[in-house]
Amino acid sequence: MPEYGPYRHLDARVDDGLATLTIDRPATHNALNTATMHDLGRAFAEIENHRDAVDAVVIEGAGDEAFSAGADLAEYAGPFEDHDPDQRERQERFHEVFRAPHDCHAPVIAKIDGFCIGGGLVLALYCDLRIASERSTFGLPTAAVGLLPTGGATRRLVDAVGESTAKELVFTAERVDAARAQREGLLTDVVAADTLPDRVTELVESMQTVGDDARTRAKQAINAAVAAPDPATAREREASLWWAQFESEERRERVDEFVEK
Repeated sequence: MPEYGPYRHLDARVDDGLATLTIDRPATHNALNTATMHDLGRAFAEIENHRDAVDAVVIEGAGDEAFSAGADLAEYAGPFEDHDPDQRERQERFHEVFRAPHDCHAPVIAKIDGFCIGGGLVLALYCDLRIASERSTFGLPTAAVGLLPTGGATRRLVDAVGESTAKELVFTAERVDAARAQREGLLTDVVAADTLPDRVTELVESMQTVGDDARTRAKQAINAAVAAPDPATAREREASLWWAQFESEERRERVDEFVEK
């Protein structure tokens, strides 16, 4: 990844199969301006270009106050005429970037400590797992500034918490604490802030013990099941991936090793 030069607002590194992407704008609570989103998009492209070197990805925010407080609102100010058509192109690109963790071959964990608001929450919702500290807060306060959730946020939010809670969060623009966020289905786990790094490391290490191809195909199967229009379509995709894995050398080696124990 570093051979393409430095990122503007992202620290990206790979160590022992783990890619860590740190949104690095702590003075703005890691707000997602256009440059930061381009950094994230390029980083995920690099991860896919080096997929054999990456078993898992962690996204985090720099500092101890925020994962990300969302969009940089300065980029949304002013009359409509000042934004068209650039804003349309920006939103299409942002949707691609938000989806990148979902489409990544490797599991992606959002490591959340502090504010996870607006676009920051949208990014987290596209991650496979969301692990947060107890002091974290969550919300989609777009209506408070006269906007709607975007980037596919409405569907991701409904899938996570259901229609009624999604409407409550958007209509009121209120923030919720980590305990409620977990109860409603926004989070995978909530831990004390000082144990957050260890919990994420524990998950990554567990992921690295399973078969690389099996893990990737399992993610593809689950994603396909969520997106499928009916159970039969989901089953068809699952079966295709299952047979591909059954034919793999990884399956043969791992099953034989287990049987021989």
